[in-house]
Amino acid sequence: MQTQNPCSDHIKTKGLIYFARMLDKIRLKARGELPADYFVGVDDDPTMFDARCTRFLGADYNELVDRTLKGGSDEEILEWCFARGRRPSEEEISIWNAFLAKRGWRDEASADLQAAKERSGFGDRDDIQTWLDLHDAEEGRKPQKEYRCG
Repeated sequence: MQTQNPCSDHIKTKGLIYFARMLDKIRLKARGELPADYFVGVDDDPTMFDARCTRFLGADYNELVDRTLKGGSDEEILEWCFARGRRPSEEEISIWNAFLAKRGWRDEASADLQAAKERSGFGDRDDIQTWLDLHDAEEGRKPQKEYRCG
């Protein structure tokens, strides 16, 4: 079966970045279309974005997988998360978006990002400064030059 990259981290669902990508990874994995080297779920490392996102929403990842595979839009599934966990305020969503968009840039994840860049053959690329930039580059998209909160 042919694999497919998930959608961009930058896609917003009700203002929240990354959520659409997490759901896309769930759907692709269930169909056997997600490349094997993608991280999914929350068990391997609590700093991975899936784990951080579900904690941020107060949602159980395994229940989210079940709900996602039943169908529905990303917005409907996010509302389901809000009903079972928590509904972040606009300010909390802005902080989440800024945190995720800058992850790997001048923080404790910088060394891991550099190692991942080198493994992917992008070690000399100065335009890749965050994990979201790396995802874009690995998936054939140009890293976004600027992140706008809100």
